[in-house]
Amino acid sequence: MILVALAAALCFALSSALHQKAAKQQPQRAALDPRLLLRLARSRLWLSGWIPDSAGVALQVVALRLGPLAVVQPVMASGLFMAVLIEAALIRRRVAGRDLIAVAVGVVGLTAFLVLADVRAGVRSPAPTAWTGAAVCAALIVAACVLIAHRLVDTARGAVLGVASGVAYSLAAALAKDATDRFHGNLLETVVSWLFLALLAAAAVGLLLNQSAFQHGRLAAPLTALTLTDPIASIVIGITVFQETLTVTPGRIVGLVLASATVAAGVWLAGTASERN
Repeated sequence: MILVALAAALCFALSSALHQKAAKQQPQRAALDPRLLLRLARSRLWLSGWIPDSAGVALQVVALRLGPLAVVQPVMASGLFMAVLIEAALIRRRVAGRDLIAVAVGVVGLTAFLVLADVRAGVRSPAPTAWTGAAVCAALIVAACVLIAHRLVDTARGAVLGVASGVAYSLAAALAKDATDRFHGNLLETVVSWLFLALLAAAAVGLLLNQSAFQHGRLAAPLTALTLTDPIASIVIGITVFQETLTVTPGRIVGLVLASATVAAGVWLAGTASERN
């Protein structure tokens, strides 16, 4: 299971490095400008990045079937180290020590958070109204990040947009889980449902924000922010929408707060690194 998760992490790392290099070659545009994706769709380098990405998705599914999320996700997050090394090799630049430190701090925080959270399953198919609060909060966070990013430049902008894309992707993943659980053989009914349409919208926003983030600073900033934000946001959505529960004890609460602070420190370190380091 560990080897499968590491293979998936390597695939995602290669995909991210290729996508970032392709995005950097395009003119910088506003965070939600769809013209960026239209230009990237004509880039062979960007399209080639979807090959390892698809392999990574398949391997991650296998890893999750073989082991628990609390083990697989931290192993997957270790792909951040691989992505930093691959990026340095692609552009023939020395690996920045601050990037590795930021990744290490973030992965340690994420691992601790997932282990301490000890999430227990809730309902399989939440009521449609249960999605209202989660969707509104996700939209507000994404909008706030986009507005903040507009006032920032370089690495800091990439990190903030990475947070926004992580939130959008986590919402898309949760919607996909609900849509999959509700599928009973009628493909047309699923495709025209509000769940599927909302899933497409969230995934499209996440993809656009992700590629926009890749245009700013080194890969460590947006990818660290996205990788660390996504699973934590997913847990929050699981609790609020799917009625999943945490094992709550005073010690765990303190640990979760410290783990969250460590994750935030990792994102901050990645987002404040100088482009010249």
